[in-house]
Amino acid sequence: MIFKQALRRELSFTTGGVFLVLVTIMITTLVIRILGFAANGSVNPEDALVLIALATLGYMAVLLTVSLFVAVLIVLVRWYKDSEMIVWFASGLSVVSLIRPILQFATPLIIIIAILALIVWPWANRESTLISQRFQQRDDVSMATPGQFRESAKADRVFFIEELDVEKSEVKNIFVADSRNQRLNIAVASVGFVQNSANGEKTIILNHGRRYEGQPTQPDFRIIEFDEYQTKIRSKDVKEPPARDRERTVTELITDPTNPNLGELLWRLGLPLMALGLVLIAIPLAYVNPRLGNYTAMFYAVLIYLIYSNLLNLTQNFVSQGKLHFVIGIWPIHLLALLIATALIRNRINPSLKWWLRQLPAFLTKK
Repeated sequence: MIFKQALRRELSFTTGGVFLVLVTIMITTLVIRILGFAANGSVNPEDALVLIALATLGYMAVLLTVSLFVAVLIVLVRWYKDSEMIVWFASGLSVVSLIRPILQFATPLIIIIAILALIVWPWANRESTLISQRFQQRDDVSMATPGQFRESAKADRVFFIEELDVEKSEVKNIFVADSRNQRLNIAVASVGFVQNSANGEKTIILNHGRRYEGQPTQPDFRIIEFDEYQTKIRSKDVKEPPARDRERTVTELITDPTNPNLGELLWRLGLPLMALGLVLIAIPLAYVNPRLGNYTAMFYAVLIYLIYSNLLNLTQNFVSQGKLHFVIGIWPIHLLALLIATALIRNRINPSLKWWLRQLPAFLTKK
């Protein structure tokens, strides 16, 4: 009982600490990337915090998987280093005795990983796409940024607005260059405003300005001063973009079993299975050999995670491209991880035997 309580307590604190560190690194990376998109005009700066939160939620399953794997490894490595494992082994416990309490701790987290991968991941991706598309499908005036030249959606008009009052729909010091009908029309005005009509169309009304039509070198070039000039804005119909495979719910993936959808389903189901496999591998991997140093296990842990994760992504790509059947691709990687964990555990049970004898049942190794 003392053994299980101590193990559970240390696993809880270590998992929480590792998870907070990984989340901090993830948020820092997302802040740099999304603020770069906002500076380029790809996303609305006001939506930056929401997009960062959604992206963090989307990758929470992966972060929790890594946190669980690293936490189990760190705790057991420290126990070996401080000779606590020797005390437990001397009390009649073995490496196998670690499996049950560690799985009891890891099972709720693996269930949370499954929920995050199956439900939260597609929801976060879908919301991020809708926010980005809504910003990109705004009308020409909404795209205008004070102090910057902005091109219209159809690339046939350029706006420059020095000041913009969204609440009053008022603009100041406007420059509009229009190249429709193979003629260059430029209108400048000191003040103007946006007018909404009953049918939903928008019109910019410029007051007390000047208009230039045609090419300066042509005889039909004209300069016209006006008290009021109207130009319509072609508002876009905001359409909801079709859902990608990473944005579809599990039900949608199952009801539409195309290769990309099956590949996405394989990846989502593979995350909790990978978490289970990594936890089982971490139990025997944490053994510390004084001759090799205390950080050898960490090196192998990073290598194992990268191989496991890349194999899962590779299998997903093969299924998405139709090179591998879903039923065949879902189990080999995780079965291999289970076999590796079993072999390593049996290797730690009786290290005095040759490696191939350690894999045999105990009654076959007795003389």
